[in-house]
Amino acid sequence: MDPLIPIIMMALIAGGIAAVFILASVFLGPRRRHPVKDTPFECGFASEGFNRGSMPVRFYLMAILFIVFDVELAFLFPWAVVFRSLGLYGFVGMLVFFFVVGAGFIYAWKIGALEWE
Repeated sequence: MDPLIPIIMMALIAGGIAAVFILASVFLGPRRRHPVKDTPFECGFASEGFNRGSMPVRFYLMAILFIVFDVELAFLFPWAVVFRSLGLYGFVGMLVFFFVVGAGFIYAWKIGALEWE
């Protein structure tokens, strides 16, 4: 039996479930706006609908930096699991990785990319 068959079956099942949910929301969802849904909720401001205003570039920069540092630091977990079997080579490789991540963090900090003003 091909080892990819279970993965393909899982992808088909997940895609099928997603398609069913999307089609159910299209066919069973509300078709028109309701006055109760348009009333202010929690924030106290009147709803103006969907505002297509531009977002500040700092928001996108902060989001990208979060994703980059989060993904880079996610590599710590597999390294920690096999730390003893890697020996000195794995330790030095992770030190270089930490140096690169740290240098990127310090650079982002120095140029003010982490300030939210």
